[in-house]
Amino acid sequence: MGEAIKTTRAGFWDRATTWKAVLLVVAYLAFYLGVGRICRQVFADQVDADNVVGSAASILFGIALPIAIGGAALLAFTAKVGWLRDIFGSQPIGGRNWMWIGPILVAAAIVAHLSGTNWSAWSGGQVAALALLGVCIGFTEELATRGLAVKILRDAGHTEVFVALVSSLLFALMHTVNLISGMSLTVVGATVVYTFAFGMCMYLAMRVTGTIWTAMILHGLTDPATILSTGGLDEAVASPDSGATAIATAVTTLLILFGFIAVFLIRGKAATRAPSAETVGS
Repeated sequence: MGEAIKTTRAGFWDRATTWKAVLLVVAYLAFYLGVGRICRQVFADQVDADNVVGSAASILFGIALPIAIGGAALLAFTAKVGWLRDIFGSQPIGGRNWMWIGPILVAAAIVAHLSGTNWSAWSGGQVAALALLGVCIGFTEELATRGLAVKILRDAGHTEVFVALVSSLLFALMHTVNLISGMSLTVVGATVVYTFAFGMCMYLAMRVTGTIWTAMILHGLTDPATILSTGGLDEAVASPDSGATAIATAVTTLLILFGFIAVFLIRGKAATRAPSAETVGS
């Protein structure tokens, strides 16, 4: 009976449809929020509710730990359904030269933010904790959206523009959970616009380099660099001039514009892969 249950579960995810990509992201968010609530209760004495990046312990237990647990759960799910090779291996469709603009803009924004950082305002422990946070965010959020969601959408037979659009939209909408933490609707709205464009650039980075690891690395560097430069979560989106250089602001603006323009430039359709022996036998 156990083998029958395993086969049924794997088969459910192998029969790809768009709504299953949405279901997976929503399920991850629900899991992440639940774990985050538990972590805040268990480590209440370590988390600064007023300034969650105010100390290394607050960063680790208030932000990084829930995301790390969520990433571990997503990785376990990926292994369970036999998609590790498909997601972490080479991309089934190549990129075009113009797609390099996306990762280049992201890299330029990272350098600009780090250049504009007031390093004296941060302790070594905070910087190290933010670096670890970046690893957790880059791996987990890219696995959820550019990894799992993109695979499901491709397996459902959609064109790459649809895959890029929907996966980036899912990534952007993930950030609406910031409303729960008390962030204003205006800030969340601006964050959603930015993260959609950023998601498009991550999709392009994955396409043009042929691997999801590029997107994970760039994403993992972006969040710490932005926090270090601006002094808080999503502050660069809410108030671009607070701590970031004029160059970082200009590059971020170009990144947003390019992200939306890229929607109209993407062409092609990835070749779908047959279920692997790992999936069939699971």
